[in-house]
Amino acid sequence: MACLPDTLSFATCDVFTTRRFAGNPLAIVEGADGLSTAQMQTIAREFNLSETIFVMAPDDPEHTAKVRIFFPTAEIPFAGHPTIGCALHLALKDAPEGAFETRIVLEEVAGLVPVDVWRDDRAAWAEFQAPVLPFAPDKGEIPEDALIGEALGLAPQQIGFGSHRPGLWQGGPTFLYVPVSDMDALAAARPLEPAWSAITDLAGVDSAYLYTPGTACDFRARVFAPTAGIPEDPATGSASAIFAAQLKASGALEADTAQFTLHQGVEMGRASEIVLTVHSDNGAPGRILVRGSAVPVSTGRIVPPDA
Repeated sequence: MACLPDTLSFATCDVFTTRRFAGNPLAIVEGADGLSTAQMQTIAREFNLSETIFVMAPDDPEHTAKVRIFFPTAEIPFAGHPTIGCALHLALKDAPEGAFETRIVLEEVAGLVPVDVWRDDRAAWAEFQAPVLPFAPDKGEIPEDALIGEALGLAPQQIGFGSHRPGLWQGGPTFLYVPVSDMDALAAARPLEPAWSAITDLAGVDSAYLYTPGTACDFRARVFAPTAGIPEDPATGSASAIFAAQLKASGALEADTAQFTLHQGVEMGRASEIVLTVHSDNGAPGRILVRGSAVPVSTGRIVPPDA
């Protein structure tokens, strides 16, 4: 194990937004090569954000960095908003003034994740390709509408719209996708026990992605994951990528290339914007891209916990 310095540098940023104090906050801890898994988990719990990403030297010197991502409660193999935020943080450290573009390659537990980064006259942007194409998991089942409604404080008839029905999809993490009838239903939804635990146990997930047609976007979404230490997530890049499978199942991918603007976090006061691009191959998602911005918020140093 590498020898740890007395303190480690960190930065925080807000991801999937061009405004500070919106979007999804992220903590980035650099020089984390000597940290154990337990120490990383302790630091993630200390920040208590939806995710903290730890940056280390890459296994392959051709790549930019090796990273590990943690909820406050557990490590996860891949997540979208840490990928976007970390790539922008690393790219902008040595970026020239004005417009530029580059590629960041992150070694994540789920696999290699290339991220294209560029800056224009409005903001800096990053776009990654999902490392895993979404698929139907071999475990878990989709709960009945009545039980889903009970778990969210909604009536059964508020579950689903048009050809959109609840779905269960995996692409690294697994999410229960719940279409709801309209914006009023989306705003009213909240996890209610014991039905919430019943639907998550039945589906084998800790997160539900609720969505409905938007007004200033294609879809407005909310994500609840209270048992993962995240009562509500302002922006969920991994769920947005896996959403491609839900859109396919609902008949929403009619073109070989389809692009969707997703707004999330509005109801909790942290509006986020995610751009999802789906390239289909023989009618199924073949390449999935997720794009967003990020803005720096703070920097500092943290004392590593005892090993």
